[in-house]
Amino acid sequence: MKLPIFIADAFTAEAFRGNPAAVCLLENELDEDMHQKIAREMNLSETAFIRKLSPTDNFTQSACFGLRWFTPASEVPLCGHATLASAAVLFHKIKNVNSTLTFMTLSGELRARKGEDSIILDFPLYPANPQDFGEVKELIKTALGDTEVQDIRYSPDTRKLLVRLSDTYDRSFLENLKVNAQSLLQVENTGRVRGLIVTLKGKAGAQPQAIDFYSRYFAPWVGVAEDPVTGSAHTVLGSYWSQQLGKKEMRAFQCSPRGGELGISLRSDGRVDIRGGAAVVLEGTLTA
Repeated sequence: MKLPIFIADAFTAEAFRGNPAAVCLLENELDEDMHQKIAREMNLSETAFIRKLSPTDNFTQSACFGLRWFTPASEVPLCGHATLASAAVLFHKIKNVNSTLTFMTLSGELRARKGEDSIILDFPLYPANPQDFGEVKELIKTALGDTEVQDIRYSPDTRKLLVRLSDTYDRSFLENLKVNAQSLLQVENTGRVRGLIVTLKGKAGAQPQAIDFYSRYFAPWVGVAEDPVTGSAHTVLGSYWSQQLGKKEMRAFQCSPRGGELGISLRSDGRVDIRGGAAVVLEGTLTA
């Protein structure tokens, strides 16, 4: 078996920043267990598998494909950065002729379209509801210690817990925050939480390049201790911060060591456009 494979860094214009994802192009159906084996071998937060929907499709001319995402430990229902990476490979390496691609996924139809200097993802927008502190006190204490928390929300659609830090903190505090992600598995093993978003209000001013909010994301429950830049988390963050800031257009920055910037635009149809760049850093053939 020989599969074309790529690695693309998503939500960045520079190589070796943003979030790397592996992208496999499947001409034929792959044995089910092989998806997970390849994802484990690649050992990135996500490996994406793009498949043709009919034998007459091809990766250059067709506009609609199947798409699945796997961490080294499990399949996930939604992944932003690996969708962006997949679109970047099709647009920039395979030279797909379409300006918009549709992906059939576990989260329904997702679209990616070419921007001037970016790719725009059309994703669902997920609300986060107020969360009783007592129910998640041990999880937050384990993750953040004595850090002051301003708000807690829970997204039942994504099973992500959003924890907003006090506005008294700044970006450098969030960047330097030490979180022992593996210890979270001991205090939350019910399956209710599958990802922890830690977020902070930006110091946005009148300047156009100001960042509206910052975040970090931890998902040891799916085998990812800390994800560098997380599109799916911003389907929740976009909803939350739009309400808090009274804005439909926002700039976001995820403060992992690699870091990455996202443009967020809430749409009139209740979905969200997530914008970012991508750099393809590797292409080759996977042999098994």
